Amino acid sequence: MTAVPDTEASAVTASNARRVALIVAIAFFMQLLDSTIISTSLPQMGQSFGVPAVAMSIGITAYMLTMAVFVPLSGWLADRFGARNIFLLAIVLFTLASLACGFSQSLPQFVAARVVQGLGSALMTPVGRILVLRSASKSELLNATALITWPALFAPVVGPVLGGFITTYLSWHWNFFINFPLGLVGLALVARFIPGDRAADPKPLDWPGFFLTSLGLALLLYGLERIAHPEDGALPAVLLVAAGIVIGWLAVRHLRRAPHPLLDLSAFRVQTFAISTLAAGTIFRVAINATPFLLPLLFQVGFGLSPVDAGLMILAYFLGNLGMKTVTTPTLRRFGFRTVMVVNGLIASASIMACAAISPETPQALVVMLMLIAGLTRSMQFTALNTLAFADIDAAQRNSAATLSSMLQQMSMLFGVAVAAAILNLSQIVRDRPALDLVDFRTAFLVIGAIGLVAALRFLVLPPGAGAEVSGHMTRT
Repeated sequence: MTAVPDTEASAVTASNARRVALIVAIAFFMQLLDSTIISTSLPQMGQSFGVPAVAMSIGITAYMLTMAVFVPLSGWLADRFGARNIFLLAIVLFTLASLACGFSQSLPQFVAARVVQGLGSALMTPVGRILVLRSASKSELLNATALITWPALFAPVVGPVLGGFITTYLSWHWNFFINFPLGLVGLALVARFIPGDRAADPKPLDWPGFFLTSLGLALLLYGLERIAHPEDGALPAVLLVAAGIVIGWLAVRHLRRAPHPLLDLSAFRVQTFAISTLAAGTIFRVAINATPFLLPLLFQVGFGLSPVDAGLMILAYFLGNLGMKTVTTPTLRRFGFRTVMVVNGLIASASIMACAAISPETPQALVVMLMLIAGLTRSMQFTALNTLAFADIDAAQRNSAATLSSMLQQMSMLFGVAVAAAILNLSQIVRDRPALDLVDFRTAFLVIGAIGLVAALRFLVLPPGAGAEVSGHMTRT
């Protein structure tokens, strides 16, 4: 079949879609960089506030829980007040709260600012996706998704390195002040280039659905976060996760029966959305989200490298993420989603497992090569998952699908860290040693890689032409 040449109108539409995606990506980068950059400056912030460094974790917890509470509301707000208006509000809240964090003089002031920051973040991610979905045709969805995916790939890798540099050579305050120019640029671009819109007949707010969904998500995420920091033992974390699952079940039960549910669960009846977000997609995200958590620990604790040297090793991982962006779209168009997600998923999982074989004696060139491969395949899989999720979602399901996708991605990020931390702790307990050793990291990488292998094979249930309208794969056959 011969592809029809693009008309002038379609070229303008494609240009607009890329522009909207790039603007949304700038906001996403600001948000995700802030989430990762803070971890390196907690000791210095504790000194400034006169509290122990461990007490600063409440700032991260407050941010995370606020996001969990308000993410389910984002789709309804976008319908009620317009996606562009809510996205502008999200950037304003996030930017002003970042300034308040930088100017904080005490821990309570900092926590209050982080709560507002979490509110802005909760609205930013799903509503940004809604804007991109509305602006891009199916043929442009792959390119648009690739643009908004790069912040999720780069920020977790570059954030700790940048945060360490800023904290060492400037001060921790600048980790938050750098959001101010980014926020101003984002506001100007959104106001100038993204058109406003509003639902013609917005639904009434489903208060029970909001309460159950938010409470269940908050308990589940907090419980997963506590698994990675088991200072109070495992029981509180297990109870929180169990309570979150029970309340989540009640939320799903309510959403299926409500006349105007807060979230439309019919998106899960779309196979491509269900596989890429809820089933194999979530499992695979656990594996690739655990890797950025494990690698810095491996290089510093297992290899004994300094933070700077460990950061240079991680930089190769970052470059791998960057390098794949130019070939992701043509690869998906050549081979299709199913083939790429299975084959690339297997390679990505194998690269994670290969991290178990390296040691301080491994030639540095081999370690760098492994980091590049791991980064390349991680980037490809992230983009494929995020694009396929919305390949068959219709306009009526778009807002709820974007919100559900954001919720599940939050869960997979925390679950990935929680699983990795639990494996490290269990390995140390089984060996009856007072500290982590290289063997603990080898166990963790093998288990995490095996999880990825299982998830990659699950993509075989997709039909060969899954997402073909988006990838363009079938037009070549």
